[in-house]
Amino acid sequence: MAEAKAWETAGTEAPGAYERRWWILGVLCVSLLVVMIDNTVLNVALPTLVRHLHASTTQLQWIVDAYTLVFAGLLMTAGSLSDHFGRKLALGTGLLVFGAGSAACAFAGSANVLISTRAVMGLGGALIMPSTLSVLIHVFPPQERARAIGIWAGVSGLGIGLGPLIGGELLDHFWWGSVFLINIPIVVVALVAVRLIVPESKDPAAARTDAVGVLLSIAGVVSLIYAINEAPNRGWTDSLILAMFAVAAVLLAVFVWWELRVDRPMLDIRLFKNPRFGAANLAIVLVFFAMLGSLFLITQYLQFIHGYTPLAAGVRTAPIALFMMVFSPPAGQLVKRVGNKMLVSVGMFVAATGLLLLSRLTAASTYAEFLGAMSVLGIGMAFAMTPATDSIMGAVPAERSGVGSALNDTTRELGGALGVAILGSVFASAYASRLTTALTGLHVHAAGATKSIGAALGAARGIGGPVGQQLATAASHSFIDAMSRSLLVGSIVAFVGALVAAIWLPNRAPAPSWQAGVADAGGVYAPPTVTAGPGPEPAY
Repeated sequence: MAEAKAWETAGTEAPGAYERRWWILGVLCVSLLVVMIDNTVLNVALPTLVRHLHASTTQLQWIVDAYTLVFAGLLMTAGSLSDHFGRKLALGTGLLVFGAGSAACAFAGSANVLISTRAVMGLGGALIMPSTLSVLIHVFPPQERARAIGIWAGVSGLGIGLGPLIGGELLDHFWWGSVFLINIPIVVVALVAVRLIVPESKDPAAARTDAVGVLLSIAGVVSLIYAINEAPNRGWTDSLILAMFAVAAVLLAVFVWWELRVDRPMLDIRLFKNPRFGAANLAIVLVFFAMLGSLFLITQYLQFIHGYTPLAAGVRTAPIALFMMVFSPPAGQLVKRVGNKMLVSVGMFVAATGLLLLSRLTAASTYAEFLGAMSVLGIGMAFAMTPATDSIMGAVPAERSGVGSALNDTTRELGGALGVAILGSVFASAYASRLTTALTGLHVHAAGATKSIGAALGAARGIGGPVGQQLATAASHSFIDAMSRSLLVGSIVAFVGALVAAIWLPNRAPAPSWQAGVADAGGVYAPPTVTAGPGPEPAY
């Protein structure tokens, strides 16, 4: 309690914010939840969009990518703007934009209109997500922050799992626009709550926006995410993909150069010298590489090998989100006792074990075996993600917590995109190789069968008889073999993450300095003044 009073009397928060901090966290979690649900809710609606909007394959891809590219590309800019103009303002504006984009999506009359409105939702999401974590940093004292981050991380994981369930249930009873319209009541409740109880905070030293850094970061991140997303479809050696990777490398290199020379950088690159920041960011990349890359494969396993519908598959993968929701808060409470290094290392090792167990699944595996492996993966992710996020935010100057939070979110997006792209490419290569060999032995020609198991099973049904059954069996075996190889790669990546944390991540944060704006020896900064809302800042 004495530490909390020291925090409160150090001029670090608005009057009464400490007493209502858990209510504020609830508002932040609701705001976060609507963004995370939207990341996955659309996946089950894509076939419906083909029927009702006559969307082509390219348009479907852009309906997904328009959101992802805008969201990921603007995260750091949105975080910087929230530090400059106010985090409560950024959160409220983001909710308004997200809600307006959701309403526009629900009533889009064509695929092209839906692509545009999805981009608007991406802008709203980019304003919301970093604001939630940066506000959290300003209302919770250091001794409670890891626990609060654990709850925040658990809700993030829950949103990923709820998306397909909510989308599937809505599509069973309503028209396709309902998957977007469901956001509106949540946004309205969150907006009212933000207005009433969330305190405003901003960087008191912010003089101007780093416009050059903003432009370079947007162009560099968008180029990189686009290249990663498109590489599995076009090929990693495709001329456009190589050009986009080259453009991203040049832009991001110039961004680093610029940020090192400008007086007030959007992102202080020197933060990466602090192992609490650099090693934890790398761990976050590897966590989401392993998690999203594996989920991309195992949802197909449930549908194509075990014959579940998209909704049924979503129900059966939901426990990973539940395990993350349940175990993330205890992980946050353990940070103070055990330390960041131990928890991240153990969490990544447990996650690697879960992926190894998933890689051993066969067509004959039971759901109990699947659930056991998923539970191990989910628990490992929870125990790795929470302390890694706490380490990142503890190393960032509190007055720049918006950018710090945005960088944490950007590394999550980058890790997930890399996981889906790289594990997907490993899978596609192994599947095509194995099935090509099988088809040669069967003397069967099935156009497109080596491109996807869906195409192979469709061709098998068209051929029919014993030959069709042989093709279906060969495709299933090829899928299992390719999935096993890919998940084994994911397991190795997670194990590397455990080693990274064990070697480079410091175990505990140094004691914080309460003098605002002054860094201690470990790179930990005290937070700046937080204001209660409109009007002058209160005196302390």
